[in-house]
Amino acid sequence: MNEPKQRDYRYERKFLVEGMDAGQVRMLVKRHPGMFYEPYPPRYVNNLYLDSEQLDNYHTNVTGMADRYKVRIRWYGNPLEQVENPVLEFKVKSGLVGTKHSYPFPEFRLDDGFTFRDFQEIIQSSDLPSDVRLHLRGLHVVMCNRYNRWYFATKDQRFRITIDTDLSYYRVKKFSNRFSSRFLDQKHVVVELKYEAT
Repeated sequence: MNEPKQRDYRYERKFLVEGMDAGQVRMLVKRHPGMFYEPYPPRYVNNLYLDSEQLDNYHTNVTGMADRYKVRIRWYGNPLEQVENPVLEFKVKSGLVGTKHSYPFPEFRLDDGFTFRDFQEIIQSSDLPSDVRLHLRGLHVVMCNRYNRWYFATKDQRFRITIDTDLSYYRVKKFSNRFSSRFLDQKHVVVELKYEAT
């Protein structure tokens, strides 16, 4: 059985940085008294977000409901063509704290021929638990995004910071995709502070 990896609840606080570029933000983190270091090299992160046709998950997150969740498939490296080592993630938030349940997901191709039917066939042929497959049957791929992420952590691992730049977005259609319409945001920097709930 494809069992999930589960993480304890923790705080995850996101900030949209204005008036500073990515290099300045990274330097500010490195000079912090917490002595942050880089546990991993920077890498590109790709996500396919799943939602209902009415975008229920999106609306509950935007309106700030206390209990909410989002579903995505995450992988690293190239955003399109062959998707290798993807992970299905259910991100659950309760107020200001959140957790994540992760499942290995089958490799697949994300190209011009990718459709809703292809996505459903991948799910049904996977070894995901039956309740997870049933839940995914009611969801659609609604968006693909990508960003370059830098990682920082304190030596005791109590605090982690990620810095995201070069944000890009692709609309994913239900029946046909060309992935030619991309919105690229090189202006904004997103910083996320993560620390355990005690």
